Amino acid sequence: MFEAEVDPSKNLITIRYSQMVSPEDSRLGAERCEVLVTELKPGFRLLGDLTGLESMDLGCLPHIRRTMDLLNKHGVALVVRVIPDPRKDIGLNILSLFHYDRRVRIVTCETLAEAMRVLAG
Repeated sequence: MFEAEVDPSKNLITIRYSQMVSPEDSRLGAERCEVLVTELKPGFRLLGDLTGLESMDLGCLPHIRRTMDLLNKHGVALVVRVIPDPRKDIGLNILSLFHYDRRVRIVTCETLAEAMRVLAG
């Protein structure tokens, strides 16, 4: 499952991957992000939450790359990821090298509480 929401007052987009994520889930999610990102100002932040992720099909990768490119184009400044199980990191660190500008700060956390502290500070 893919969920995305935006909080314009915090200039924050949250993307959650949970349960089993299919290529169709990630395609629809990428399309949703195209709409949501228009509500944000350059310098916005991303919270990527993989807490509930059980598995993700490799067919999701083109849509994840597309979403990263979109967020980069619109001016993401901080990416905070919650990845409690490193075995479920679907290659986000490597993808980030190619799809985010070097100026984008990327922080990986084990818990949502830790991620919230990073976003607050």
